[in-house]
Amino acid sequence: MKYRDEISFDDFDELNNPKPDENDFDRVLEAALTRRGLLKSIVAIGGVAAIGSFGSILPTGEAQALTSRFAFDAIDANDLDDITLPPGYSHQVVVRWGDPMWSDGVEFDHATRGTAESQMKAFGDNIDGMEVFSHGDKTLMVVNNEYTNRSIIWGNREEGAWDTNDDVLKGKMAHGLTVVEIKQDDSGAWSMVKDSPYNRRVTPDTEMEMTGPARAHPLVQTAADPAGTTPLGTYNNCGNGSTPWGTYLACEENFNGYFSAPDENHKVSAELSRYGISANDWGYGWAQIDDRFDVSKNPNEPNRFGYVVEIDPRQPDAAPKKRTALGRFKHENAELVINKDGRVVVYMGDDERGEFLYRFVSDGVFATGGDTDKLLEEGKLYAAKFYDSGAGEWLELNPETSGLASMAEVCIHTRIAASKVGATTMDRPEWVTANPNSPEVYCALTNNKNRGLKPNAGGDLTPASGPNPRAENHYGQVVRWRPNAGDHTSDGFAWDLFVMAGNPAVHKDLYGGSDNVNVDNMFNSPDGLKFDSNGLLWIQTDGNYSNEGDFAGHGNNQMLAADTHTGEIRRFMVGPLQCEVTGLTWSADRKTMFVGIQHPGERGVGHWPEGGDAVPRSAVIAVQRDDGGLMG
Repeated sequence: MKYRDEISFDDFDELNNPKPDENDFDRVLEAALTRRGLLKSIVAIGGVAAIGSFGSILPTGEAQALTSRFAFDAIDANDLDDITLPPGYSHQVVVRWGDPMWSDGVEFDHATRGTAESQMKAFGDNIDGMEVFSHGDKTLMVVNNEYTNRSIIWGNREEGAWDTNDDVLKGKMAHGLTVVEIKQDDSGAWSMVKDSPYNRRVTPDTEMEMTGPARAHPLVQTAADPAGTTPLGTYNNCGNGSTPWGTYLACEENFNGYFSAPDENHKVSAELSRYGISANDWGYGWAQIDDRFDVSKNPNEPNRFGYVVEIDPRQPDAAPKKRTALGRFKHENAELVINKDGRVVVYMGDDERGEFLYRFVSDGVFATGGDTDKLLEEGKLYAAKFYDSGAGEWLELNPETSGLASMAEVCIHTRIAASKVGATTMDRPEWVTANPNSPEVYCALTNNKNRGLKPNAGGDLTPASGPNPRAENHYGQVVRWRPNAGDHTSDGFAWDLFVMAGNPAVHKDLYGGSDNVNVDNMFNSPDGLKFDSNGLLWIQTDGNYSNEGDFAGHGNNQMLAADTHTGEIRRFMVGPLQCEVTGLTWSADRKTMFVGIQHPGERGVGHWPEGGDAVPRSAVIAVQRDDGGLMG
């Protein structure tokens, strides 16, 4: 199929791989609603009622206000086509989709949206996760270019769909990663450094190195790479992570929507179907110009995607490494923690309805200046089990527990392994972030309209219970857990819900949200999560921006800040029309906060950042205090 309407990746998956109905909505909804009082108290007092060890009762009312750590006044929701910030804060655009990175590139053409050649030399589209690295006196920014909006990049075509092979290649080259050097002038403004030796585009055609258990396994071998060691490319990278040894972790998410077959009735294996692979792609047409993406010709090619990819921004010629030991699924981000014994722990979510949370624990230990190459190659992989009691445990995934033939197969068919051990199905686990000042971890469970209605893609039931308490969950929640004894390698943990998003202006039941949600700070679909150095939790949203019905008063997608000690949440930023606010990092001096604005005007309304009749363009913005103070 050459063109598909603009639907979400999740809806595309369901269209091609419909799940059977569970048919017990009434039962799970009733059960969820009867738990409302318990859940509200769990959220309100930091889990003391449920697990007893999370801390003292959270202050409320006047006491809460007196202990506030926020340096800004909360702002109202809105539906403007602009960036809205509190008084005393300003922003500027640092770099946009299509900005040339080298002098021989050409400026973005709003009439044609460029060509494949111009896109190869320009900043990629639809930014998501990002990180800033200091390298001597240089500042290097790495940004995920998750995907591109077909109706925008091909908006010069009558049907808003690709028409030529160059159109397809242009779309393909807008995916991947962008590495740019940025600099700050005397006025404090940031800009990209053209022609920097560190500038780099990592695309779906860039040669990679496959590492870890899956390396060279027959399931990743292809005619073009019979050794199964040098896959080409990365794309649909969502969130990210970073390492203390100075590398960037890009996370491959919805990789399945780029594969297709000439025969729409072509059937793929059950293992590929578990990941949403089918004969239909998402409308990008890559198989038209690259046989790698024709699943009927290359059925092993999808097994080479769905990993965490490590890249060193200081070495522009080095091949990125696919770290298969961290498992294969629709990675949202990769939150790396150095445990107190020196071992590396990586927390990861699989962003699909009813999928799982994962943890990787290295065999080796990190030492500054030591060899780090094996730390993300050798270790153990786990999936999370949450109990209604507020306890949880990490279930190891290996051949014995999963029934799979080898650790290589566990790392390739990770979802199947997690289903086999009975991990807890979650409401689309997105960004995971660890508190830098306390051994606790948070994960955004963005939403799940199928909760209590349908099983996940593997047939695992999704009852409304535990950290996923609401059937047909349109609003999302943030779960947090504390590893036993503060040890991130412990197999046990205690959990609670930090916040349940909702709309208290519309609902007076569980769907109104937790007690720290009110008409002044309400939101839906928490997605990006990140702590700043002061321990404030920043929450970015990617949800329903209709501002109507269940979402009346929510306005555009936004970014909020939360004090995890008091539970207080304040809205800090509202993004432009039809955007997602995603990606967050800081300058070395902490005086600039870099934020990503993805898919502004994605459904034909809005022209941010240039206004007028300009094509809407994904961009990185820099946010600063007008008094030059710290941003986090």
